[in-house]
Amino acid sequence: MEHAHRWVHTTRMPVRWGDMDAMGHVNNTVYFRYMEQARIEWLELCHYGIDRAQDEAAVIVNASCTFLVPITYPATAEILMFIGKPGRTSLPTYYEIRCVGHDVLYAEGAAKLVWFQPSSGKSAPLPERIRAEAERY
Repeated sequence: MEHAHRWVHTTRMPVRWGDMDAMGHVNNTVYFRYMEQARIEWLELCHYGIDRAQDEAAVIVNASCTFLVPITYPATAEILMFIGKPGRTSLPTYYEIRCVGHDVLYAEGAAKLVWFQPSSGKSAPLPERIRAEAERY
């Protein structure tokens, strides 16, 4: 898929039998877990720990997913993560979900991360290490 967003990370996850629902395909909620895993891995690669004791934290303020083709077991989901232009306190992220060995786009999604200070509940500037990574690409 051609777009203005910059690729930053790819992760692969096996589709588990329990990921499927009564319709025999991966449940829609699981796609958000796939995107979450890619996002957490990328944040950790940026040396941004997911620690509750931090002075700042990232939260999702909106998330979406467009389901194009059902994923079924057995498969290995491949999640490509992209980022958009960082804002003062936010970073838009985008995702493409495919299955290894298939040249098909199964789903595409997005999530906007906003940094805030847990102690005050107010937004906080994007951490410099995240901004530097975002602007590096």
